[in-house]
Amino acid sequence: MTRNRTAPRPAGTTRILVTGGAGFIGSHYVRTLLGPDGPGDVAVTVLDALTYAGNPANLAALEQHPAFRFVHGDICDAALVDGLVAEHDEVVHFAAESHVDRSIASAAQFVRSNVVGTQTLLDAALRSGLRTFVHISTDEVYGSIDEGYPPETAPLRPSSPYAASKSAADLLVLAYHRTHGLDVRLTRCANNYGPYHHVEKLIPLFVTRLLQGRRVPLYGDGLNVRNWLHVDDHVRAVELVRTKGAPGEIYNVGGGTSLTNKELTERLLAATGTGWDRVEYVPDRKGHDRRYALDDGKIRDELGYEPRVGFASGLAATVEWYRENRWWWEG
Repeated sequence: MTRNRTAPRPAGTTRILVTGGAGFIGSHYVRTLLGPDGPGDVAVTVLDALTYAGNPANLAALEQHPAFRFVHGDICDAALVDGLVAEHDEVVHFAAESHVDRSIASAAQFVRSNVVGTQTLLDAALRSGLRTFVHISTDEVYGSIDEGYPPETAPLRPSSPYAASKSAADLLVLAYHRTHGLDVRLTRCANNYGPYHHVEKLIPLFVTRLLQGRRVPLYGDGLNVRNWLHVDDHVRAVELVRTKGAPGEIYNVGGGTSLTNKELTERLLAATGTGWDRVEYVPDRKGHDRRYALDDGKIRDELGYEPRVGFASGLAATVEWYRENRWWWEG
């Protein structure tokens, strides 16, 4: 992986610092930006600490790309962050600890990465005169939604330490806009799925275990509801917010397909040619939100967003990717 070069500066390009760019969503965003269908006028530096969820293999195809640079480092390292942010025009901030179960077991790293890391980036943005700061958040900040679809103005009611740390980061980002006038833009997305997703998350966990002939754990009664968003659609939404969004605004990003975990499990069993004998019901997670939902009318109406990847085809392609790339997850 490329390191220790100065930020690429092709003429007429926007220099973007992507934090957490070796993770699932961040790497997909970077591959999209620098791919054949990307905007063509950007140069990208990825800053990633390469913790367990960051994988250099996710960016291997870009290693020789002239507009790509990788820096191994921590978003809480103020000196490193100051220097990098000063070299760039915009920041797209994906870096975060994101697994709810891990946050329940130990919250300290979530507060450090998600809150302190975001504050470190914001301070560097102020010092450098950064043009735009895009912050990637989650629908989990709204908490469990009994009915309806919360808009961006809904109160934050996080249940888990993970969601609380993301809520705190969101509030910090907005405060830097209101206090300092920093151009910040926030996205809050539904559950993502797609290739390169770390195997601790539901879909890749179930798919990889089923492909290995193992059993899968289904929490509680399996009736918790999640909305599913293909990573392709998510990164398109992020790019719309980066290029067309308004300063200080929040944009919910939905995927259009809501399923109970039991319904999703049924689809994964069918996709892997396995049966319910592979499913083990396990005690429910502490504070397990019953239902997530989003009103994403704002990004649709104002920025022209619409999900393009149908869930059936997207899920089938995802399962096939894990089937064909066992080297990525079995190693």
